[in-house]
Amino acid sequence: MLAGLARDGGLYLPAEWPQFSKAEIAGLKGLPYVELAFRIMRPFVGDAFDEAAFRRLIGEAYASFETPEVAPLKPLGDSGLHLLELFHGPTLAFKDVALQLLGRMLDHTLTARRRHATIVGATSGDTGSAAIEAVRDRKTIDIFMLFPKGRVSEVQRRQMTTVLAPNVHNIAVQGTFDDCQDLAKACFNDLAFRDRHALTAVNSINFARVMAQIVYYFWAALKLGAPERPVAFTVPSGNFGNVYAGYAARQMGLPISHFVVGTNSNDILARFFESGTMTMTDVVPTFSPSMDIQISSNFERLLFDLYDRNGVTLADAMTAFRSTGTLKVGANALAGVRALFDAGRVDDPGTLAAIADCRRRFGETIDPHTAVGYVVAQQHRRDPAIPMVVLATAHPAKFPDAVEKATGVRPPLPGRLGDLMDRAERVDGLRNDVDELKSMIDQRRAMAVAPATRSKVRT
Repeated sequence: MLAGLARDGGLYLPAEWPQFSKAEIAGLKGLPYVELAFRIMRPFVGDAFDEAAFRRLIGEAYASFETPEVAPLKPLGDSGLHLLELFHGPTLAFKDVALQLLGRMLDHTLTARRRHATIVGATSGDTGSAAIEAVRDRKTIDIFMLFPKGRVSEVQRRQMTTVLAPNVHNIAVQGTFDDCQDLAKACFNDLAFRDRHALTAVNSINFARVMAQIVYYFWAALKLGAPERPVAFTVPSGNFGNVYAGYAARQMGLPISHFVVGTNSNDILARFFESGTMTMTDVVPTFSPSMDIQISSNFERLLFDLYDRNGVTLADAMTAFRSTGTLKVGANALAGVRALFDAGRVDDPGTLAAIADCRRRFGETIDPHTAVGYVVAQQHRRDPAIPMVVLATAHPAKFPDAVEKATGVRPPLPGRLGDLMDRAERVDGLRNDVDELKSMIDQRRAMAVAPATRSKVRT
């Protein structure tokens, strides 16, 4: 949790998955979300947190949500489709489900150890605001959040840049999300710099994020009849972290029949599941900016299994992918993933049509990312008798321009964010240059640890 990314540049994974028997899963039925979360995550945490502290942190995290259900499950008429609403947290996106907990876990641990950590993260829109909200004003943590300038929605940007806490540093990078992610990884790969600032990550490369997201797959499946009845899930995805949490739940024993991965025009994942080949292309801006990604960092975790859990072979393949822009798996591995995964793509006109269709047919207003999932769920549903859950990943008010274009109605922000457009912003600009980023972090941290000097200068 504290490291985020492994020192050799790889991603952490459990050596083995906790196993829940059919009887144990049945015993989870009817539990409140907070208790279910404790029971699902406890095997991962082990003795890193004592039981009372871990329960308290979970309770505090989900007390920040608008509903005690945390993730309401809504049927779409009698279609067999269901929306799992993951946007009832403080920043109106599914990232809150994990980050409200991770921020508290980090602060608890750092306080106990009398240590300070520096978060360097990249966001395509939602991770940034959720992470900032989770750690704002905490004395144990500074956060430097990189986002692609002009490639997030205004609501997404303002949810980051209007947080004026002294430990929050927003950085608008001249580039794409993939550029931001590469800058963050470069900081971690400089081990001297990493150690100097005790770098940690809150992107979904941090396995604690994945751990917390596993819970809502159990939550939804239990409500729809698991373990006696299998369930399918459709996940709009760019970075593959949300889908991978579902894959983890299945590895733990949850009866998930299959997954559908939804992508926008930046369709590297859809192309992989169709052909077995990942090929990078240019990132194009869309109405669903959180999926405007070509390098899905969490996909390495699935590839690890496809490469027979051989880390050396996978590392070589990923190095070649970075160099050539292409990675290909064998026919047997492709057949294995196709048995479990389908994927589809939806362009911008299709996204707007889906938002309008869902509102007309079912009276539900969905955001552009959820709209992608809504379309591909219907295109790739294998068995009508098996419930299909579409993950609703963001509140429609986070993307008001697209929703208004689709429906003619501009979705209002919830009351607690009603003045968002009037709040002052604070943000730094940055070229796509890792040395400039490191220099900025060095300077800000030096200022932070010398408050007495600053006070004298001001006097």
